[in-house]
Amino acid sequence: MAGNSQRRGAIRKGGKGATVGSGGQNKRALKGKGPTPKAVDREYHAAHKRAKAAAKRAASPGGRPGAPRGTGGARPARRSKTATEMVAGRNSVVEALRADVPVSSMYVATRIDSDDRVRESLKLAAGRGLPILETPRSELDRLTDGAVHQGIALQVPPYDYADPHDLIDPEAPGVPLVVALDGITDPRNLGAIIRSVAAFGGHGVVVPERRSVGMTASAWKTSAGAAARIPVAKAANLTRTLEDFKKAGFFVIGLDMEGDVELPELALSDSPLVVVTGSEGKGLSRLVRETCDQIVSIPMSSSVESLNAGMATGVTLYEIARQRRAR
Repeated sequence: MAGNSQRRGAIRKGGKGATVGSGGQNKRALKGKGPTPKAVDREYHAAHKRAKAAAKRAASPGGRPGAPRGTGGARPARRSKTATEMVAGRNSVVEALRADVPVSSMYVATRIDSDDRVRESLKLAAGRGLPILETPRSELDRLTDGAVHQGIALQVPPYDYADPHDLIDPEAPGVPLVVALDGITDPRNLGAIIRSVAAFGGHGVVVPERRSVGMTASAWKTSAGAAARIPVAKAANLTRTLEDFKKAGFFVIGLDMEGDVELPELALSDSPLVVVTGSEGKGLSRLVRETCDQIVSIPMSSSVESLNAGMATGVTLYEIARQRRAR
């Protein structure tokens, strides 16, 4: 026992082994050091380095907080969600190809179960020299955003819109005739209107950038090929664009059920014209209505409340063409 006591004492005094108990000697080490600093305040933490780099970019000329590296402080332009369009499904694909809708490539699922529609689609695509890409179904699901593609899809390139001022062309044959759309959101109406513009000697269509339909595959298909001949222009501000047409010598008429004059009595048909068609629900917007030189209505039977936008525009263009031929 005495030997063991000496051994324990030797351990305490030697300093080379573990000391049994602190006896209060390390009391200071047990004191708390306060709350843990935030990650951004720790010098060697990644969050601190990112914040420091962001502050440096913000301080540089032309810099802006949060701007990605390599952009000179400017945020990259957002890519339009409607830059390209996917047409999915066997019926939709074959109909789009039959209508000569512009296509950049065709996607076909690996080991697709072929039928008449698939075979015709492949034949039409091959005849047009389109790239035909075989791809897994999971990739087709992603490309079509989960649509029912039935193993086949087309990628439609973005439409090349004209500038509205391109439609103010004194060299154009005949008396200028342009259609502007105010709040039309159905692509089939747009396609039908383009077809009517082509049929009755019109020179182009203007659509607003916001709250309006664009040139989709459905609009192209409904136009029955007329979209290849009739330019569609996109206006940043429709009211301002109509004012530009008026300054160039055009008269602007709007279609509405409660018009100043009925269509057969229109006296401006032999002048350069912009015909404005409003949405089926709200009609012409207030600013567009105030910009029009005249509001024209189509006489109808009391049993019919109204025509849809495509039909109303077609009837108006026919009457304008008829009056121009008669004069």
